[in-house]
Amino acid sequence: MTTYSAVRTTGIYCRPGCGAKPLAENVRTFELAAAAEAVGYRACLRCRPYRVAGTIGQDAPELVCRAVQLIIGSVLDDAGEAALGARLGVSARHLRRMFNEHLGVTPDRFARSRRAHLARRLLDDSDLSITEVAFASGFGSLRQFNRAMLEVFRFTPRELRERRRRADRLTADGGLTLRMPFTAPYDWDATVALLAGRAVPGVESVESGVYRRTIVIDGAPGMLEIWSGGPDHLRLRAHLPYWEGIVHVVERAARLTGVESDPFPVSGPLATDPVLGPLVTARPGVRVPGVWGPFEAAVQAVVGQELPAQDARDLLGRLARSHGTPVAGLGHGLTHAFPSAETLAGVPANGYGPPGPAGEAVCALARAVASGAVALDGGEPLEELVGSLVALPGVGSAAAHHIALRLGARDTFPAADATVRDELRRRGVALGDLDVVSASWRPWRALATVHLLLEGRRRATPGRPA
Repeated sequence: MTTYSAVRTTGIYCRPGCGAKPLAENVRTFELAAAAEAVGYRACLRCRPYRVAGTIGQDAPELVCRAVQLIIGSVLDDAGEAALGARLGVSARHLRRMFNEHLGVTPDRFARSRRAHLARRLLDDSDLSITEVAFASGFGSLRQFNRAMLEVFRFTPRELRERRRRADRLTADGGLTLRMPFTAPYDWDATVALLAGRAVPGVESVESGVYRRTIVIDGAPGMLEIWSGGPDHLRLRAHLPYWEGIVHVVERAARLTGVESDPFPVSGPLATDPVLGPLVTARPGVRVPGVWGPFEAAVQAVVGQELPAQDARDLLGRLARSHGTPVAGLGHGLTHAFPSAETLAGVPANGYGPPGPAGEAVCALARAVASGAVALDGGEPLEELVGSLVALPGVGSAAAHHIALRLGARDTFPAADATVRDELRRRGVALGDLDVVSASWRPWRALATVHLLLEGRRRATPGRPA
């Protein structure tokens, strides 16, 4: 986990490894940059802590983690803390108390800090104008933007742009390129292998270690490219018709790749486990990948439980071609954006391809999500989310837990998944009651699942790195 050091005598906070050498008695530590900023510290100009991945403490309660997911999903853009609390079933006062206790900052301040940090990276990395940076970062006006940057960094946006270093600027032929920082170690090969195994034809592609996908933002199509950028960051290149609100594109891409999660607190306990220890030790940088589109990931999981891998991919590709938004001229085999739940809710079960359980399950899922009977925004407790999914015709327990895993539920465990069961059997684990067997992995069973799935992929494709 990244721990920020704040120096009382200077009013500055730094990232780990900064060359500053303050006296120990003058140093105060924070787990989040936003918490340091909330009590008046400003970012160091030398080490630039906004350029490292800030992660939520792994001991944070589930309620706080779900609230963070909703904030990343832009809940606070058009509503206040009261609406966020209502979505989680608690009062705004209780939510603020939980955030202050576990994160050292209020929900609103947490969201504002994230916007300001992205804006600073845009000022460094891109040639967008000051006005474009303001709206791309999610600020409602230039006045609000200037006030936030002065509050967080003690300089105006123009002064910050003038301070950027020669090597900061990222140039590209088309698109907007940004760094997505992570806390090392991070295993991009493992992440891109998982993404490649689930890639929907026409919507996603993986070529030479570069992940690409189509997206639709406010009805406008575009494309993302993500690849390894260095020992502490990925590179994200966005191709969009406009940059307003790109803060949410960056945050969703970070969630998709898992760069904001921290492997150390979870790899420690799992590394000593007799079953998982060898896998975790061999690949300490494995993360739990998230989603770009929650509904898309849910359809993938439901179809995957009914059909062999290649048949499932073929069906998903037909879905995209038949009902998705066409996106022309992208290359790399990308032709469509994945259809929404509202679109598929109007398609009869036999309209998805070959009639059968897969089509019926997708039809039921689409209608439930479109009607609001099933929520895929990460705000539901794990038990409620899984319960609402398995109540749908044709949605099994393994698919429900895979959906929860992609939505960020850190303790979900698809005990009925064939690959998970096969890998555990190879390790001499009795399969009678896997909930009991996996109890020692709590609350990190999602990460345990990813390690088992990667090992299953490696066995299924000998000679290819997982």
